Amino acid sequence: MTRYLHTMVRITDPAKSRAFYEALGLEFRRDMDIVRDGETEATNYFFGVPGQDEELELTYNHDGRTYEIGTGYGHVAYSVDDLEETLGKLKEQGIEPEREPYRVREGGSLLCFVRDPDDYRIELIDRSGK
Repeated sequence: MTRYLHTMVRITDPAKSRAFYEALGLEFRRDMDIVRDGETEATNYFFGVPGQDEELELTYNHDGRTYEIGTGYGHVAYSVDDLEETLGKLKEQGIEPEREPYRVREGGSLLCFVRDPDDYRIELIDRSGK
């Protein structure tokens, strides 16, 4: 039987990334250093939605390299209990939505897109019914 475990993205500032994903409601679960030849090469930070097993793995490489997202990446989507509240928490970090929240169709959920500290596009879908 196949089971989905995690998605990994590379990050450049663990503290900023942790603040961003915790503001979305994800919980920090653990970190794990990757050690090669006695030196810490990278650190993996694992986050998850409370009550769900699947995780987001954020990998920080200690050599200072930077990354390009590429043209194949689209976005990761999360539903949030209250979009307005979540956007307020992100605004405290200087993160604004790409555009004001909107509905794709009449009667559909309110949603918007934001960018995490490494410019990954994140879709937020409101569950509050507002």
